[in-house]
Amino acid sequence: MRLSMDLELQDIPGQLLLALQPFGDNKANIISVVHHRDRKTPRGMIPVRFVVEMDRSKIETVNAKLKESGISVVRAGEDRLIEAVSVVLVGHVLHSDLGDTVNRIDSTGFAEVMDVSLTMTGVDEPSSAYLKIRATGKAEIQKALAILREVGAEKKLLVIEPIETEAV
Repeated sequence: MRLSMDLELQDIPGQLLLALQPFGDNKANIISVVHHRDRKTPRGMIPVRFVVEMDRSKIETVNAKLKESGISVVRAGEDRLIEAVSVVLVGHVLHSDLGDTVNRIDSTGFAEVMDVSLTMTGVDEPSSAYLKIRATGKAEIQKALAILREVGAEKKLLVIEPIETEAV
């Protein structure tokens, strides 16, 4: 399973390595580590987000080892949206109800629009929107793209797809 965890580390040397150890000991595959060295939590700690793939049965062992090491697990949960695709919509994106377009993807239960960036050159000019869509798998990404194509045809929007496909 893919797991996302937010941890708080003390601002002393060796803490990141200490946090990584239980994952390695339990044969987790580390997908990403985002270490916000320049930020502090309200408790004066350094926030770190781990995304790992690991056997579900080892989660409690990892949590216990982190706690023994004095590392706070702030949040942990299964990351069910594991595939991503980026697309661009061109046309009268805002005037054709961008919220409705996003809702049609989000309401599927298997895909969500995770990021939107809108560019408008003028009130009556075509606009463009960058959308990042995440889904539970590759087949579900394709279904979400099919929905987006239908919406694009209905609303006379050009759908430019995919810019990049990545595991998240």
